[in-house]
Amino acid sequence: QIQLAESGGGLAQTGGSLRLSCATTGVTFSWYVMGWYRQAPGKDRELVATLTFDGTTDYLDAVKGRFTISRADIGGTLYLQMNNLKPEDTAVYYCNARPISWGATYWGQGTQVTVSS
Repeated sequence: QIQLAESGGGLAQTGGSLRLSCATTGVTFSWYVMGWYRQAPGKDRELVATLTFDGTTDYLDAVKGRFTISRADIGGTLYLQMNNLKPEDTAVYYCNARPISWGATYWGQGTQVTVSS
């Protein structure tokens, strides 16, 4: 059974940093594109960053140069390092596993990130 569990959210000041973690259970990284999404109040969920098995990354323009997605193959954890945080980064952040070929997409429960000005 596949499970995703985020942690590491919290309150940060503008210009600060946070590192989000997503502990995975049952995920074979070579079968999935791993990603982080976020949803701010009153807005649609948006894709923040993705990481493929071969290490290819992609980022939302608004976070390029500030956020870094990575993974630890041993232990099966996905990370999102967030630097130079801005108030507009405030949102609930979700971990996501999307199959490369077929199958279900999985989500974590989300972790709140709040950036104060």
